[in-house]
Amino acid sequence: MNYKKEFIEFMLESGVLTFGDFVTKSGRKTPYFINTGNYKTGAQIARLGFFYAECIMRNIKAGKLDENITALFGPAYKGIPIAVSTSIALSEKFNKEVSFCFNRKEEKDHGEGGTIVGYKLKDKDKILMVEDVITAGTAVRETMPLIKRQADVEISGLIISVDRMERGKGDNTAIKEIKDEFGIDTYPIVTVREIIEELDMDDEIKGRMEEYLKMYC
Repeated sequence: MNYKKEFIEFMLESGVLTFGDFVTKSGRKTPYFINTGNYKTGAQIARLGFFYAECIMRNIKAGKLDENITALFGPAYKGIPIAVSTSIALSEKFNKEVSFCFNRKEEKDHGEGGTIVGYKLKDKDKILMVEDVITAGTAVRETMPLIKRQADVEISGLIISVDRMERGKGDNTAIKEIKDEFGIDTYPIVTVREIIEELDMDDEIKGRMEEYLKMYC
C-alpha cells in the first residue's frame, strides 16, 4: 500500500477524516472535515509524526525542500503535537535531528517570557512550518507576522495533512495565495482529489464532495 493511501485510511480509522455537514474556519459549509484534534493516543500521534516526516524526506529527496532545516514550527494549538511528533520521527526513523518550536496564544510576561516555546529562532534559520490543513490560509497569515517578529528567518516551506484545494480570499487557491504573498511552497501529504480517488466511498458522499470542489476549488 502506498503511503498516501495508508495515510487516508489512518485518518479514517482515527476519526480525523469524517463525512457529514460541517462549517470550516472560513465559514464554508463542507461535506467532509479534517480534524487533527481527534488524534488522542500515543500510537496515533507517533504515527502521524511518521507520515509528516515521510512527506518531508520525500520532498527533500526530490529536491523540493532544503535538507538543512533548522527547526519545525507548529502554530498553536493543533500544530504543536504535529511539530513535536514529526521532530521525534525524523530523529528516530530517519536519523535526522531537527529542532521544534511553537507559539503561545498569549505572550508570557514572567519567567522566560515571550511567545515562542522550544527552539529559539535566530537570524538565517531555515524554518519548516507544519500545520493540519489549509482552507483559506487564515492560520498561516496569523502566524507569519509572529515568526518574523522573533528573527529574520527563512520559511523553507509548509507541510500539511490535506490540501483541500480550495480558493483562498480571491480566485486563486489558498496555497497559491500563500505562495504569492509569502513566497512559501506548501507540501501536502495528500490532496482532497487523492482522497476521492483512493476511497471506495458512497456515491452520494462522492457527489457532494465533487459539488463542493466545483463551488470552492
